[in-house]
Amino acid sequence: MIFVIGLALILSCNQKDKNEMLVSKNENKIEVIEKEKPRVEVDYSKFYKEAKQYCLQNNLNKDKFILIDLGLHSGLKRFFIYDFKKNLVVKSSMVSHGCGDNRWGGTVTKEKPQISNEFDSHCSSLGKYVILDRGISQWGIKVNYILQGKDKTNSNARNRAIVLHSWEAVPENEVYPEGTPEGWGCPAVSNESMKEIDELLKTNKKVLMWIIKS
Repeated sequence: MIFVIGLALILSCNQKDKNEMLVSKNENKIEVIEKEKPRVEVDYSKFYKEAKQYCLQNNLNKDKFILIDLGLHSGLKRFFIYDFKKNLVVKSSMVSHGCGDNRWGGTVTKEKPQISNEFDSHCSSLGKYVILDRGISQWGIKVNYILQGKDKTNSNARNRAIVLHSWEAVPENEVYPEGTPEGWGCPAVSNESMKEIDELLKTNKKVLMWIIKS
């Protein structure tokens, strides 16, 4: 009888240890999942409202505009095409930012981009831009769009040759916790995304693009 009770206690302890191990493993697994894809909820409603008013006042495209949020980790989608009529985001994409004084093509500033409007800074600039003429690019699908900075924070964009283009290094899908490779300040998207964006911009002229840092 004593032997049976002792055996039962040993099995019970082993089972308890096993359960604790499984719980620990599950907890670790949950933690990894959260790190791989964080829950990001940003209320952009005030930006949508201001963008619509800005387009009305400046005779810009009244159907769609582009919002880029450099406040988000570069491994997440942070390029949003917003439809004014539908009042919703119709496409979201990955987008690169400038490397600043770091290595071109690296991901050093994936969590905190350097911002500048200065020449040779290799940084992205915040502010409102008007998307102008379609041109030929040496990158991606060989298409780019000239950007005219409309604020003091991005007034040098055109002279700095800051354009919207695609780049093979930019992933199509989210890569968090990794980052998107950084260029010299141009907002660069994936080749697949640029094909869709190009079709949109060929039929929608003078589209507003607004780069923010939430």
